[in-house]
Parts: sequence; structure tokens; C-alpha cells
Amino acid sequence: MKLSNFLSAKAVISLLFGIAFVLAPAALMSLFGVTLDPAGAIMTRLLGAMMIGIGLICWFEKGTEAERLKGIMLALFVGDTIGFVVALMAQLSGVMNALGWATVVLWLLLALGFGYFRFLKSADS
Repeated sequence: MKLSNFLSAKAVISLLFGIAFVLAPAALMSLFGVTLDPAGAIMTRLLGAMMIGIGLICWFEKGTEAERLKGIMLALFVGDTIGFVVALMAQLSGVMNALGWATVVLWLLLALGFGYFRFLKSADS
């Protein structure tokens, strides 16, 4: 897979979840078996705003050569790795229903992808 395709996928995922988190946080989280109080809804909307920003960065920078994206790829690798750990901890502690495993897998795949493009794939291949 090319880095530009991976960034496009990350952009679409981030934008879709971000918009859903901003517009309907309680409805989206209820799919995962999570009930939000008003403070949780605000925090979910803030998460959505950040996801929209990350999605836009990925979308607008997808045509940039890998060498110039090293900082962005490292930041996304770190963020997605932390997201994986948090999602896994939540899933293992019973915070989310079985659908939560999809979130764990998604964060893991994104972290592995950015780790691959940042640390393993050479810029000329």
C-alpha cells in the first residue's frame, strides 16, 4: 500500500468518526454500550473536533513525499498507539460491548500502518 492511500484511509476514518462524534455523540457511543452524561458528551464532541482536524491534515498532506511527512507520521503513530492501548484497556475492563473490539483493532491497524511507513518502509520504495 502507498502512503498516500493509507493517509486517505486515515482521513476518511477520522472525518467520519469525527463528524459523528460532534453531531451525535450519545447515539454513536450507545452502539458501543456506553452511556454519556452531559460532560461525557462534551468530551466526545471535543474528541470529534480533534479527529476532524487530524482527518483534514491527512487528506491535505496525502500527496506530500514521505520524507517531508516524518514528523506527522511519528505523531500519528504515537497517537494511534496510545489510542490502541486506551481502547484495549477499556475493552478488557468491560467499558464497551463486543463492538468495542472493532475499535481496538482499528486503532491497532492504524498504529501498525504508521509505524510501518515511519520506521520500516524506505522513502524510495
